[in-house]
Amino acid sequence: MSRLTGWWSGRSSAAKVELYTRWTFHTFVPLEIVALTSLPIGRAADSPLGTGGAATLILLTCVHAVLGAVVASRALDWGLDRREHPTRLAGALVALTSGEVVGTLVLLRAGVIRDASIVAGVSVGLVSFTVGTLALCLPRVRHILYAVPAAALAVGALGALCGIGFGPAAGLAVGVLFGGYGLAGACGFSGWLVRIVWELERSRELKARLAVAEERLRFGRDLHDVMGRNLSVIALKSELAVQLSRRGRPEAAVDQMTEVQRISRESQREMREVVRGYRAADLRTELEGARGVLAAAGIACAVDAPELDLSATVESALGWVVREATTNVLRHGDARHCAITLGEAAGAVVLTVENDGADATPAGTGSGSRSGSGSGSGLAGLRERLGAVDGTLEAGPAAPRSFRVTARVPLPAPRIEEERVL
Repeated sequence: MSRLTGWWSGRSSAAKVELYTRWTFHTFVPLEIVALTSLPIGRAADSPLGTGGAATLILLTCVHAVLGAVVASRALDWGLDRREHPTRLAGALVALTSGEVVGTLVLLRAGVIRDASIVAGVSVGLVSFTVGTLALCLPRVRHILYAVPAAALAVGALGALCGIGFGPAAGLAVGVLFGGYGLAGACGFSGWLVRIVWELERSRELKARLAVAEERLRFGRDLHDVMGRNLSVIALKSELAVQLSRRGRPEAAVDQMTEVQRISRESQREMREVVRGYRAADLRTELEGARGVLAAAGIACAVDAPELDLSATVESALGWVVREATTNVLRHGDARHCAITLGEAAGAVVLTVENDGADATPAGTGSGSRSGSGSGSGLAGLRERLGAVDGTLEAGPAAPRSFRVTARVPLPAPRIEEERVL
C-alpha cells in the first residue's frame, strides 16, 4: 500500500498543491473536447456540414484543447521561475482560437452551418478556455481584468464583420464576457495560489536554515566562552611548570601540571555539557574561578559580591559576564589589578569588572580595544544573554589605564516595591 501512495505522501505540501492544480488543468482537455465537439456531432445529420467537416472541427477542437493544456503547464512553470514565458505557445493558441472562431462564423454566414447555437457554443467555449489559459500567462490581475472584455469585444466585432447581425454578435460578446471571467478568475486564482504556497514553502525552508545557522552561532559562542578561559589558564600553568622545572623545582612543576590535568578534564566535561545543551554558568562558581585564575596569572583580584536573592536565569547571565570579562583580562592587556563588584542600585543588579590594563598593549590587541569596540564575539554573546533578561552591557575606558565592563539587570517589580517600603 505504501508503494501505491508513496508518490503522493512523499511530496511536500506545496508539491501536492501544484500537482493537484496541474491535473485540474489537464482535465480541461477532455472537458473541452466533450463540451464543444458534441455540438456539431449531434447536429451533423441536420446540416450540410457533413461528416468530413464535423471531423475537421473535432480535430481542430482537440488540437486546441491539447495546446491549451501545454500552455497552462508552461505558464505554471513560468510563474514558479522554472521556464521562460511561453510567448510563442500563447500566440499560437490565440491564432488557433481566432481561426476556429472566424471559420465557424464564416460557415454560419455561408449557410453551411444552419444552427446558430453551434456557432455560439463553439465560439464562446473556445474563447473562454483560451482566456482562462492566458490568465496564467499574465503577470498582473488588472491585465486579466482587461483581457476578458478585450476578448469579448473582439469576438463581437468578428461576428459583426462576418455579417451574422448585431444581436447575435452582441450575444457572443456577452457569452464570452461571462464565460471568460469565470474561467479566467478560476485559473488566475489557481496560479496565484500555487505561487503563494511555494513561496511559503521556501520561507519555511529559509526559516529552518536560519534557525540552524543561529544554533551554530550559539554553539560557537558557548564553546568560545567555555574553552577561552580554560585554555588561557592551561597555557599559563604549562609555561609556569616549564619555568619551575628549569629552575630546579620539579615538585612545584608537578603540582602545576596536575592542575593543568584537572583543568583539562573539567574542560572536557564542560564541552560535553555544551554539546548536550544543558550547560549554565553559576555566578558563585564563576566568581571564585575568576579569583583563582587571575591570581594564578599574577593579577590581584578583589571580589566584592554579597549574597543576593537572584533568579537562576539572572545568575547564569551574570556568570557568563564574569567568565567573558575574566577571559578578556587574561588574553588582552597587561593588567596588574582587577576588581569585581556585585550589588543592587536603582532597582537593578549591577555587576562591574574593572582592570588596569586597558592601554598597556598595542591598539587592537588589548582588552580595552577589543571590548570597547564591542566587535568581539564574546561581548556580542553577553549582550544577547543579558537581553534575554532585559539587561544591558556597557564596556569602555573608566580611567587613563582602566577598563570597565558593567552589566545591569533590572529587579522584578515586587522587589523594587519592597525596597521602597523599607
